[in-house]
Amino acid sequence: MKKYNRIKLVLKQQKRTGKWLAQKLGKDPVTISRWNRNIQQPHLETLFEIADLLRVPVCVLLEESEVRVDRKKE
Repeated sequence: MKKYNRIKLVLKQQKRTGKWLAQKLGKDPVTISRWNRNIQQPHLETLFEIADLLRVPVCVLLEESEVRVDRKKE
């Protein structure tokens, strides 16, 4: 499964739990669990809220990936 976010890792580094994040965001803990397991992804606005709560830049919550662009010669 492709990983898109690092929410679980950052929570662990800060000794925080998914339950804590769920309470702060007013979300169901099951939703946070799905984000942590990269089954679902939070909306961009929510990602910024998470970054604010964890006091990290939003880019810290995202996995880096290589972008490949296929260019057609015309």
